[in-house]
Amino acid sequence: MGIGMDPAAVELAHRMFDLARSGAAEELGGFLDAGVPVELTDPKGDTLLILAAYHGHPGIVADLLDRGADPDRTNDRGQTAIAAALFARSAVAVTALLRAGADPDHGTPSARQTVEHFDLPDMRALLDRTLDS
Repeated sequence: MGIGMDPAAVELAHRMFDLARSGAAEELGGFLDAGVPVELTDPKGDTLLILAAYHGHPGIVADLLDRGADPDRTNDRGQTAIAAALFARSAVAVTALLRAGADPDHGTPSARQTVEHFDLPDMRALLDRTLDS
């Protein structure tokens, strides 16, 4: 914990990240309604959106996007929510991210590079199909 960091605030932030990872949509939504920032990031730069996408929680992904989460924000390693959703094989989250304007060529690796590297033909087809429509 950094100098001057409020232990209660740090504990609350950790709780938010756990809710995004575990899929506790209603509880996370309540905290967001109460003022927790939608762009809250952990020490690695992972946003709530990236964590929800990586852990396969499309309902939370959609809610965060509706609340203004940036679909192209990267973490400290250059990873994006759409690459995470593709890796998790969450078609609903991928579709929501693309509809929110996520760029499949943004990030390191990009969404396109992710589907190639992990050989995810079903996700490649979804990406291509959604972008063509």
